[in-house]
Amino acid sequence: MTTKPKARKFRVRRMPPGAPARTAAAPGREADAPGPTPEARTPGAGDTAGPSDGPAAEIDAIRREGLTGRQLRMARRVAQKHGLSVASDFDAVRKLRARGVDPFQRANMLALVVPGQDATGGTESGDSPAPRIQLPQTTTGPGEAGLPSTGLNPAELRAQEITRVQRDIARRRRRKALLLLTRLAFFVLLPTLLAGWYFYAIATPMYATKSEFLILKADGGSEAGMGGLLSGTQFATNQDAIAVQSFLQSKDAMLRLDADEGFKAHFSQPWIDPIQRMPDDASTEEAYKVYQRSVEIGFDPTEGIIRMEVSAADPEVAARFSTALIGYAEERVDSLSQRKRENQVADARRSLEEADAARRAAQERLVALQQEGAVLDPEGRIAALRGQINNIEVQLQEKQLERAALLDNARPNAAKLDGVEGDIRRLESLLAQVNAQMTEASQGQDSLAALAARIQLAQADVATRDLMMQSALEQLEQSRRDANAQVRYLTTSVRPVAPEDPAYPRAFENTVLAFLIFSGIYLMISLTASILREQLSS
Repeated sequence: MTTKPKARKFRVRRMPPGAPARTAAAPGREADAPGPTPEARTPGAGDTAGPSDGPAAEIDAIRREGLTGRQLRMARRVAQKHGLSVASDFDAVRKLRARGVDPFQRANMLALVVPGQDATGGTESGDSPAPRIQLPQTTTGPGEAGLPSTGLNPAELRAQEITRVQRDIARRRRRKALLLLTRLAFFVLLPTLLAGWYFYAIATPMYATKSEFLILKADGGSEAGMGGLLSGTQFATNQDAIAVQSFLQSKDAMLRLDADEGFKAHFSQPWIDPIQRMPDDASTEEAYKVYQRSVEIGFDPTEGIIRMEVSAADPEVAARFSTALIGYAEERVDSLSQRKRENQVADARRSLEEADAARRAAQERLVALQQEGAVLDPEGRIAALRGQINNIEVQLQEKQLERAALLDNARPNAAKLDGVEGDIRRLESLLAQVNAQMTEASQGQDSLAALAARIQLAQADVATRDLMMQSALEQLEQSRRDANAQVRYLTTSVRPVAPEDPAYPRAFENTVLAFLIFSGIYLMISLTASILREQLSS
């Protein structure tokens, strides 16, 4: 069993129609030699080399014919069908021609030998061999013999149908694309152009005045709990800042601005464009809508700064509006804690007045008790009586001892004894009178003991009222300090300045925004319609 030699692969470059054929030049050979004409490539006596030339010369001759890669591959397949062992595509062409087979004929390869022809390609009658047709080949006219039939085979008919369907699909796609562009132009591009025309040509320029202010808390004073932790930070005035922001965005501020600066009259001027102009007989609600567009206020809770932007058709008017609103905010800040401070101080002052009145009444009651017994100091009077009693008792004891000493004598002196007994009687009578003054009522009045008890209660009441009055005084002072600590101040960090260039309208940004809005609306409507159409069709 013989092995087939390995076929060598050659790269054949396709030539455009009508261009001169070039051979794949081997090393050392000329590469651009022109190929022979179809008539020269037909197999004949001159196509095969003589025995003396050998296969190499025949392969070189075939290579100079300028065969295409498709023809060479077809020759190899035909050689394989005939069971030929070939070394290359050119060798396949050489061996097929040697066997009288033309590998480039469009015919059934099983009927390669036509009856009536010999192996050399000639007829049995001895005529000259007919030239073989080798593609590609040109024709001179429609009347030339050998042309293919005008009838189409099924493959070509199928190709034509596919082409017609493809053209119909392309035509439908073009029509749908045209309709889509028309809808986009009508529903998206045209409204966008109108919006851009308004922003660029018609809209009245608006001048914006920017300002920044913050609310500060008064220094001093101390707060307990969470308030003490937040004091000194921007969180201590967050509620006041939010309240001021709400006030500046309210109808109250708009009405006051209209009354003071003529807000409605400014935006009702005839030279303002109709969309931004306010009607002459505009209601409060309509004016408030314009006010919300013209006054923008933002609060930064991290820094505690309120930023305000006021827009108007005139720069000076915008600065005036902004200054007026800042003044309103200052008044509102002052009034936020004023009532609380006034109530605290008023309550403390009222408590002090009540304590003072109670203390005065207690003192008057004490004086009345002192005047009632005709004794300014009952305790001192009682102490004096007690001293008198003690002194009388001491004298009485001395007299009693002296009498006892006289009685110890066997013959006491009667005169001295009578004198001592008389002194004892007088001292006992005096002691009884003094005791009666302390325990019994005199001249229809209470005793000194009861009067002293009442005076002590009155004095205790006076002392209590003194403490209460002192506490009220301290509370009043503390209320005043707290009221001073609760004072809020509005500090303007950025004052409003009249601008030179208008800030609105932002024509490009607004036009792009209008395009995006119209595109979104169209997309939403298109998706909704597609979903409904699909649901109805299914």
